[in-house]
Amino acid sequence: MTGAAKRIVLETLGWVLLLVGIAAIFLPGPGLLGIFAGLALLSQQYDWAERRVEPVRIRALRGAAEGVETWPRIVASVLGALLLMAFGVLWILSPPAPGWWPLDDSWWLPGGIWTGVTQVVSGIIALALIVYSYRRFHGKPEAVEALERSRSTADAESHARMR
Repeated sequence: MTGAAKRIVLETLGWVLLLVGIAAIFLPGPGLLGIFAGLALLSQQYDWAERRVEPVRIRALRGAAEGVETWPRIVASVLGALLLMAFGVLWILSPPAPGWWPLDDSWWLPGGIWTGVTQVVSGIIALALIVYSYRRFHGKPEAVEALERSRSTADAESHARMR
């Protein structure tokens, strides 16, 4: 692959990941992870993306650390991911609309099989991220402190660049 072709492929993939990450903030899925991945690829070509990679990475990791601070948060996160996957399976199986459904049958489970597939995949990714976060941060205050220090450093560098 030539340098120009590689650049086009990486840039296109970066933009796609960035847009998917932004969408995943509102839809089921790991939005900050997608934004971080997209910015990491785009940072190879654009200075504006390079400036934003580290703050997004730190924000994503801080969210991961907060998500496994307590057992109720861990249980709620796991149950949410499992519920998302269960709804995805329901979408994939696509049963007929139940009798109590008040709307037209065409409004029952809209989007078809691919909606269900994306829900199941999002649930699997969420479970993997919960396991990763648990192993990296749960009961490890030194890991959270290191993250806070890198956040403070990134904030100071960001303010210095603005001046």
